[in-house]
Amino acid sequence: MVPSRVPSRGRRDQVEFRRHLKVGRNSNVSWKSSRILASRGSRAEFQRHLEVGSNSNVTWKSDGIPSFYFTLLCCKGDLAEAVVPFMGESITDGTLATFLKKPGDRVAVDEPIAQVETDKVTIDVVSPEAGVIEKFVAKEGDTVTPGTKIAFISKSDSSDTHVTPSEKLDQDTPKPGAKEADKAKHIVEEQIKEKPDVATEIKEKPRVTSPAAPKLSASEPQLPPKERERRVPMPRIRKRVATRLKDSQNTYAMLTTFNEVDMTNLMKLRSDYKDAFVDKHGTKLGLMSGFVKAAVSGLQQLPIVNAVIDGEDIIYRDYIDISIAVGTPKGLVVPVLRDADKLNFADVEKNINTLAKRANEGTISIDEMAGGTFTISNGGVYGSLLSTPIINPPQSAILGMHSIVSRPMVVNGNVLPRPMMYIALTYDHRLIDGREAVYFLRRIKDVVEDPRRLLLDL
Repeated sequence: MVPSRVPSRGRRDQVEFRRHLKVGRNSNVSWKSSRILASRGSRAEFQRHLEVGSNSNVTWKSDGIPSFYFTLLCCKGDLAEAVVPFMGESITDGTLATFLKKPGDRVAVDEPIAQVETDKVTIDVVSPEAGVIEKFVAKEGDTVTPGTKIAFISKSDSSDTHVTPSEKLDQDTPKPGAKEADKAKHIVEEQIKEKPDVATEIKEKPRVTSPAAPKLSASEPQLPPKERERRVPMPRIRKRVATRLKDSQNTYAMLTTFNEVDMTNLMKLRSDYKDAFVDKHGTKLGLMSGFVKAAVSGLQQLPIVNAVIDGEDIIYRDYIDISIAVGTPKGLVVPVLRDADKLNFADVEKNINTLAKRANEGTISIDEMAGGTFTISNGGVYGSLLSTPIINPPQSAILGMHSIVSRPMVVNGNVLPRPMMYIALTYDHRLIDGREAVYFLRRIKDVVEDPRRLLLDL
């Protein structure tokens, strides 16, 4: 009875399945779906594909049927399948984080019904059809891949589950051997009642006194009780960050060089033109755009910092895509400013604000974070005075900005308070020599301390 191969698709599947049915002459039997596809199922699953009339005489030719491979095509018949969408070239799976709807809820076309958390972003699973959620076939916490079924959407007006007469018959009819099982259970219970108490027949054995636990000395630490600890699963984005940072540490020969920047002129530039800048461009003038333009100037003068090692080759990139590290409630994300060398101050500020907002809202896309040739991280917004940032693969260097602190500095022979910032450059010493790293950081310092250099291309 078991076929030697998986049934082919389409009408041949229906012929193959009908071989296992004994159908009466006046039976009203039709297929709910025109095609059947690949997924293992049982008899009950198979019956769901049949539309059986109330007066139909349909029975199975044998007690057992082979485990055919079938499932309804997406959007075939009354049910539509909501599946996990494509998540990006570098993402193979994700975690089903939460359901936005529940069974019985009515949904519109392309309305989100669940969210999948990936290594980088959160992706919505949407309904392919307007209708009612029949049921969810996955649960929160499951690892899913693109194409994984999440839910069935009923395109009819009713959310009730339809049961075919054959399924109802299977549920109502007692299974063979049920009476014999009940009878055997009754006999065992009677035998147990007739037996004497086991405790009266077994002599009590002498108890072995266990040695007392050694007393802890006053110098030994007392561990906190377990009820004061919490163990929670690590979010996928945190797992991804941990993996990438450890890979970076294991791969690169990282070294960090430092310098300090007098922020007086850049802060004065912002103070003098902030109102006019907002009036013309509709966005605030910040300090980050000055550092982005300074980094672009440094990368153009020292293209080795914009390059990367690939095996035994060096890839020189003739474009500048600067990644901006953004801290979000879910973890660190790094959106990218594409072709930063072609952006003016206003474009940089607008793009940074837009990307940072979307990152915090969790709506940023994979494409907006892919790539990047150089990274800028501003720990100063959190109060960091000095740090050694870790390279963001597959890049070769990262610039760290820090807090602005008023410190006494010698200016033209006089000691004056100046707003100072420490800057750090972590670089791959396999590719970038110390001389080039110091020159690059010096270029950042020169441009930030005198922004007029950008106008004169100096």
